[in-house]
Amino acid sequence: MPGDMSPLSHSAETKRTGSPALPVTSMETINTMVHYYRGELGRMAGWRDRIDRTSNWAITVVAALLSVSLSTPTSHHGVLLFAMLLVTLLLMIEARRYRFFDVYRARVRQLERFYFAEILNPRAALDLDWAAPIAKSLRKPEFLISYRDAACRRLRRNYCWMYLILLLAWALKISSSTMQTQAGAGKDIALAVEHVVANAALGPVPGGVVLGFVALLYAAIAYFSLKVDMSDTELAHGSVHV
Repeated sequence: MPGDMSPLSHSAETKRTGSPALPVTSMETINTMVHYYRGELGRMAGWRDRIDRTSNWAITVVAALLSVSLSTPTSHHGVLLFAMLLVTLLLMIEARRYRFFDVYRARVRQLERFYFAEILNPRAALDLDWAAPIAKSLRKPEFLISYRDAACRRLRRNYCWMYLILLLAWALKISSSTMQTQAGAGKDIALAVEHVVANAALGPVPGGVVLGFVALLYAAIAYFSLKVDMSDTELAHGSVHV
């Protein structure tokens, strides 16, 4: 019987077949599980670090371009529009990284919820097919969430606040007299609507078109920030999430 196989015969079987044999004792199974868990935890942590780097880059971009735009009246408001574009690019990169991270996190949480938790505090008989989702993912790795859903999650948790800061700074830039090069006596007064529209112009693009584009962009940001399905995430099993 395979369960009665001695270490010597186990080694002989490995040499005969030319491939590593499956664990046949409880000790071998436990060692395999421990090493596998460490490997998946390492991959999850690696992708989590990549996500944090992208967020840090986005924060750095926002801070740097805010400083450039608001430090002097000669700075064009287009700098803030360019910051919005860069933040959008970083959001797209982070969404891609988040999809990879989500795969490895799901495997780790499956192990923790259904295996290690039962070892530490058994509450019921261990489900025989608890590892089936992990085995399926290992045989045929697939993303668990779509690109759009990943972007929505990162937008809601981090990037919506960066967009809000840029919007407020941009509105201040085009509506405050002290932020314009023709600021006469330097009094900080609110400009008339026609002046705000004129200040929003971007080269040959009229100010009304720019205002309309920004309004559409932020309407989309607000919509996708609120349209996030959390029913299939870790929030269904606890409040700790990323």
